Amino acid sequence: DLSTEQLLPIILAHNPQLLAAQSARDAARSGIQAARALPNPRIDWHQGQNTARIAGVTPGPIQSWSVSQPIENPFARQARIDAASATEQESKHLIGQTRNELVSQARLRIYQGLLHKAQAAAASEDVVLLEQVRERVRLRVESGEAARYEIIKADAEIITARERLQTASLMVEQSKIQLNQLAAGQLPAQWQLTGDLRETQELVDLQQIHHMVRQHNPELSLLQADVSKAQAMLRSAESSRWPGVELRYSQSRDPEFRQGQWGIGMQVPLLDRRSGPIAQASAELERAQVRLEGRKAELEQQVLLTWKSLEMARLRIEALSQGSVREAEAALRVAQAAYRFGERGILDVLDAQRVLRSVRADLIQARYQLQEARVMLDQLIGQHIENTPS
Repeated sequence: DLSTEQLLPIILAHNPQLLAAQSARDAARSGIQAARALPNPRIDWHQGQNTARIAGVTPGPIQSWSVSQPIENPFARQARIDAASATEQESKHLIGQTRNELVSQARLRIYQGLLHKAQAAAASEDVVLLEQVRERVRLRVESGEAARYEIIKADAEIITARERLQTASLMVEQSKIQLNQLAAGQLPAQWQLTGDLRETQELVDLQQIHHMVRQHNPELSLLQADVSKAQAMLRSAESSRWPGVELRYSQSRDPEFRQGQWGIGMQVPLLDRRSGPIAQASAELERAQVRLEGRKAELEQQVLLTWKSLEMARLRIEALSQGSVREAEAALRVAQAAYRFGERGILDVLDAQRVLRSVRADLIQARYQLQEARVMLDQLIGQHIENTPS
């Protein structure tokens, strides 16, 4: 048997999507190292022969060499490093987002499995109750106290209940397969899902949830890293108009002279002022900022909607568990007792059982909806981004 606490570490250790995100972070770290690299110096060497064609010129070999060292614009270099660092931060936030979504998805699959498991247990109980009713109906029909249509009706109800039991059992197996997919097939061959939809946890205040979403939501962190990256790319495009200077030293020799020269080279932005890349980087920055602000507004409404869903599920659970279920159980007991004394027919008993089954199904569904809303709130506040490898 595997519980939620036992399933999640297996899924996190083997999920391919999470492993791919971690590999992307390693590549981003290498990008920082590449951005910090200094340009290599350049060495040129030439050799030739001086041939005398007029009097007074000394023939002989000619040699020359030169060395040059590019010196980058420090603002362009820093902007490139900042962009690489923002990419590395982006990859780290992507790991957190992937982990957060993976844990939330796994928890939803677990609660779906527990939902179907509870439905299967309720269907199994219905089958047992209906078989007991059918046995009493059979005795009354055989003794002539009841019409034969009552046994036909009881048999039809049993068939329907068995179909519900079989469907719920298959849905439990389907949820287990989906969980095994998240774990890349690493779950044991034969395992059972344990847990209870009644599990509860203390919930913080709505305003505190809004604050936690703004501070810790992994999607917002990822979008903020995208904004920082776009800002660095804009600074890089602006500073690329003056890429830097190049220092040179050259020396040449011939049979009569030896010359040494120092020089400096610079690219002057006369024909290309890098207006295209600057405009493109500005547009990318604006797009990133719009996405960030838009997602902030969307999350505010999403948190409120999820909170309302949780409150509605909680109220439904209270109403069903404290009132409707008890009333339906009492009505079934009355109908069964009246049937035994011949005061009511089998249809009244079956109707009472149907009402109880419907109310119990609503209660199970409400408990699942409560857990689903809790999972969504945890995902929005980034509850599961911690323990991400650094």
